[in-house]
Amino acid sequence: MYSEKVLDHFQNPRNVGEIENPDGVGQAGNPKCGDIMKIYLRVEDDVIKDIKFKTFGCASAIASSSMATELVKGRKIDEAWDLTNKAVAEALDGLPPVKMHCSVLAEEAIHAAINDYRMKKGLPALEGKEYNHDHDHHIEAD
Repeated sequence: MYSEKVLDHFQNPRNVGEIENPDGVGQAGNPKCGDIMKIYLRVEDDVIKDIKFKTFGCASAIASSSMATELVKGRKIDEAWDLTNKAVAEALDGLPPVKMHCSVLAEEAIHAAINDYRMKKGLPALEGKEYNHDHDHHIEAD
């Protein structure tokens, strides 16, 4: 069901924790399933020098948070903004279809943190896409 990479990032998540006095903080959550992600950024010269996360959620949510932080750490803010949930899922060697929303939450939390950083610098927020959190955790019997 889960790839080795998902299991690795769940069992040994990278970049867990908080950053004191962060340059940007973003949170995303899905009330339907209870997954909540919070991302903290430290930015120098428009480069993400450090990134940490705290995630309350399933194995896929934690693995998605861990992989997303790895993918944007050391990148320029503009490059980090372009991270897609599809790229997160692909880097994890795939997620089960009912868990794809976890990678969407990771993208959304990073976008929220980047926009928090931009607004603190007096820059306008970037327009994100509409995030789709529709998913079902159950199969209805006929």
